[in-house]
Amino acid sequence: MSGNTTDLRVVRSKQAIRDALVELIEEKGFETVTVKDITTRARINRGTFYDHYHDKYDLMAKCEEEIMVRLSKLVKKTVPSVTAEMRHSPPRLEIYPLVVAIFEFLNEHSRFMRAALGPKGDMTFQTRFKDFFRETMLGKSPDVLINEEECLVPAKYFATYVGSAHLGVIQQWLESGRQESPEEMARILTTILVHGPLYAAGLKKLPEPGTPVAESYNLEHKHP
Repeated sequence: MSGNTTDLRVVRSKQAIRDALVELIEEKGFETVTVKDITTRARINRGTFYDHYHDKYDLMAKCEEEIMVRLSKLVKKTVPSVTAEMRHSPPRLEIYPLVVAIFEFLNEHSRFMRAALGPKGDMTFQTRFKDFFRETMLGKSPDVLINEEECLVPAKYFATYVGSAHLGVIQQWLESGRQESPEEMARILTTILVHGPLYAAGLKKLPEPGTPVAESYNLEHKHP
């Protein structure tokens, strides 16, 4: 029984520390947060903090690693079926469920993600997050959405564009209070990704009715 009590105490202490970190990042920025700030906010002593983390950077790194491991598992579980189906269906139909799953994950962890990816967060995490989307979208391995050898533009520029664009959309959504549902955000991002920014901006006209391209477009937009 004492072992269970100790484990519960550890879980509660870690959660209090992480909650305090998120609050303080939003208030004063990660760079100016100190261990004393965290322990005071979490109402624990410094010894308890150092039982779990070396310093604030170790705390942030472990929080970020948890997020990235879980997100990677989610994507790796979904991408193979998406890439297989993309050969037979309009791209938007198959990418949409993956993007929904990603936004649902971000929604579930929105407090930490908003703080970490915000202007007062950890810049290295923002770079890592951007690289994650770039690597998920593009590469030479079978578990990516796009084979870089098939790109019509240099892969490094396409990858940079995709990573930065995805990160920017997510940051805007989080900063604006997640007013759209994960499903709506998936529709928005998928429309930009599949049809391009010119179409999303209203500058690219719809295909002529009856053409093969138009029929493909109509099939894609039957998705909820």
